[in-house]
Amino acid sequence: MKSSNKQANWYVIHTYSGYEDQVADQLKQRIESMDMQDKIFSITVPKEKQIEIKNGKRRTVERKIFPGYILVEMIVTEDSWFVVRNTPNVTGFVGTSTTPSPLSDEEVAAIQKRMGIEEPKFSIDFSIGELVNITDGPFKGFDGTVNEIDEQKGKIKVLVSMFGRETPVELDSLQVNKL
Repeated sequence: MKSSNKQANWYVIHTYSGYEDQVADQLKQRIESMDMQDKIFSITVPKEKQIEIKNGKRRTVERKIFPGYILVEMIVTEDSWFVVRNTPNVTGFVGTSTTPSPLSDEEVAAIQKRMGIEEPKFSIDFSIGELVNITDGPFKGFDGTVNEIDEQKGKIKVLVSMFGRETPVELDSLQVNKL
């Protein structure tokens, strides 16, 4: 994602949410049809992989990092600005009034790093304080309260009441169900 052209910068474009991929495709077609390859170089919809656990099943999904936004590497001129701004479902550039603000190299590097991480994150649909039932392991059948969530490892800590005291139990998020 590093610029091949020294004058080019990365800009953030606001789109209608849910239309990011469609806008990226339309913009690529417009660049070709309007012969703007020398001004607009790259279009990216920032996404990252996450592990989602729903109904006891684990699957990897791609999630948009910034819903409603895409990144475009370009040299801003009247023509290139017009091509991007008048693409269907584009609501505008991110920046002050009429001038788009370029992203800094640090911001671009941070987004690239986040997109490039191959280890997917866990997406756990439990919240702290929620009542759950343990469905697997030595504490199967016990009810407890979610105390901690570790999204990196896909683990949750559940406080289980045993013999009149609460005992913390670390479980895989697949081992519990909501009550």
